[in-house]
Amino acid sequence: MSSLNDVKTALTGISDNVYHYEALNAEAPYIVWAEDNEYNSYSADNRKDGQTIEGTIDLYTKAENDPLMKAIPRALRNAGIVWEYSSTQYEEDTELIHVEWVFRVLESWQRE
Repeated sequence: MSSLNDVKTALTGISDNVYHYEALNAEAPYIVWAEDNEYNSYSADNRKDGQTIEGTIDLYTKAENDPLMKAIPRALRNAGIVWEYSSTQYEEDTELIHVEWVFRVLESWQRE
């Protein structure tokens, strides 16, 4: 069972240029990750016990075959994080290749 902390750990394990939410003045290549929404939740005894969080991981690079394009999915898989490839775009204004993956992790709360 993976969590948001596992996403951060997986990404920082492959790059020093990892940012949460935004990367101001970062030099490419860099990775930005963020939670986007609640994908699903679960309850027991009429009480919400946890939720599946969906988020995105964005790689910004100038290199067409940047090694991070393979390292990110490998790190997520090795951490047990559910993910899927979303898209690749070329951003003309920044001249960066933007690769995006969607991840899902489970955040649960222990009963008090």
